[in-house]
Amino acid sequence: MEYIIRCKEFKELSLTELYRILQIRNQVFYVEQRCDDLDLDDKDQESLHLTIYDKDILVGYARLLPAGLSYPEMSVGRVAVSASYRGRQLGRLLMEKSIQCLEQHYGKGAIKISAQAYLEQFYGSLGFETISDIYMEAGIEHLKMLRPAPITATS
Repeated sequence: MEYIIRCKEFKELSLTELYRILQIRNQVFYVEQRCDDLDLDDKDQESLHLTIYDKDILVGYARLLPAGLSYPEMSVGRVAVSASYRGRQLGRLLMEKSIQCLEQHYGKGAIKISAQAYLEQFYGSLGFETISDIYMEAGIEHLKMLRPAPITATS
């Protein structure tokens, strides 16, 4: 299947794109997972927004934060895949494209995430290392995980 993948700044999003992003975040985090934290936290305006579409249906989303907005490192958050598209490796595609987009916009560097604990092995397979004990966030067990900056050869 051929997906349409876009990485945009907040100001580049159309009203329809923004509405669809808020829909998928609301569906995944507040309806399905019953999160108890406020979604709109004033970080969207400074973030990049990675979307995956199947034709005109938004099926995957991630918010990409520059270093200094949530953590000293860059970050990926609000990672969401539509329920009807799970099991198709979209989470992996979403994270791989998120890492690429962060590196293209901000350069290669460490990436820190607040991962739902049950996804520790998944994020580990993408190069993230657990750096905290389990803690509660939005009523769900989480872990801090870090993907170290790539090592570059010096001449």
